[in-house]
Amino acid sequence: MASVYQLKNAFSDRLRPLTQALAVRGVSANQVTLAAMAGSLLLALVLYLDGVYLDSPPLIWLLVPLWMFIRMALNNIDGMLAREHNMATPEGAILNEMGDVVSDSALFLAFAVVPGIHMPLLVLLTLLAVMSEMIGVVAVQIGASRRYDGPSGKSDRAVFFAVLAALYGFGVTMGSWSTLALLLINLLLLATIVNRGRAALRELKRAAIDGSD
Repeated sequence: MASVYQLKNAFSDRLRPLTQALAVRGVSANQVTLAAMAGSLLLALVLYLDGVYLDSPPLIWLLVPLWMFIRMALNNIDGMLAREHNMATPEGAILNEMGDVVSDSALFLAFAVVPGIHMPLLVLLTLLAVMSEMIGVVAVQIGASRRYDGPSGKSDRAVFFAVLAALYGFGVTMGSWSTLALLLINLLLLATIVNRGRAALRELKRAAIDGSD
């Protein structure tokens, strides 16, 4: 199924000169990963504290789409540093997977302070997002490749929440439309979990058939 993740190669090509410059200056892949996670946690904390204590104008939520774009760039850069500049480490692999899950969960749950948001669907979405990444990693454990199948991968979810934050930032009130949107993303996440599991099993089956030839 189609996914924003399929645009990753083109995005990476645009970021390659910057990645090269960072590598020359001694910036490590793990440092970029930590920066992405720290920025996400900081933004989530700011949004939460503002919603609970300050109740600033919604314009502050326009930081979310800006950060989501920066974070996607950082995620691409840390991957290229690891693959193309010999910075891959076991610690980095763990940090990369955990950093994405922690960052996503913090940013998604920050939306709990938005008036009119459907809290149960938001929490369910966060849990399903964690499960979808978990099954992608479990695929490696059973001998398949890391699965990134859609239709609701990390990049797709980032785009969804970026749009949701932008609409709220420009004064659009959450309500039945946002509830339906959250419901749709939950359904797409369920499909993603199934797709990743099936794809991993198909990959193992093909490998077994090829090995028996």
